[in-house]
Amino acid sequence: MDTSTTAALRGPIPLVIGLDLSLTSTGIAGVDWASALRPKTGLRGHQRIDWHLREITERTRAADLVMVEGPAHRHGGQAGHHELAGLWWHVTQSLWRRGIPYAVVPPVNRIIYACGRANPAKDYPAKQRSRVAKGMVRDALATRFGLECEGAGRYDMADAGVMAHMGRDWLGCPVVEVPPMHRRALDGVAWPAIAPGPTQAA
Repeated sequence: MDTSTTAALRGPIPLVIGLDLSLTSTGIAGVDWASALRPKTGLRGHQRIDWHLREITERTRAADLVMVEGPAHRHGGQAGHHELAGLWWHVTQSLWRRGIPYAVVPPVNRIIYACGRANPAKDYPAKQRSRVAKGMVRDALATRFGLECEGAGRYDMADAGVMAHMGRDWLGCPVVEVPPMHRRALDGVAWPAIAPGPTQAA
């Protein structure tokens, strides 16, 4: 997946935004804020994609780096997957066209960065693991990074928030230092090319 682009950071503290794309509740976050973009009931197809694209474009105008969660290929047969793939490509195409670098984060890497392991809920019954792991990621974001996500879309917001912190870490200006077991998650991300700036690690 080609995410290559070259751009200079726009300020002394880079603006990194995380995106957890969803047709019904897209999580969008910086390192100290998070929200969920939830279209009106009844929007479908092109109208729903267009709504998301407008909302995301407005909120990423000043971004130095956008972190986008990559496709979960095991969900390829689920309802809505085809439309969600369309949304993903529309969003990343828009970022590319506007010259905004973006990184693609495998879902498991986001979990590792937050919790230190790929399957933090492995001790729970199989049917509960996905839901419990979502809660663990949300709790880790609140405990380690101080970003609380509440209400509808809270898990989507938390996923986006974790990715925003991953981006800041990769740029060499983490808000909070994380242990090596967590930070290894950065190695599996498809990073863009960004011109070195004063905030990046040597």
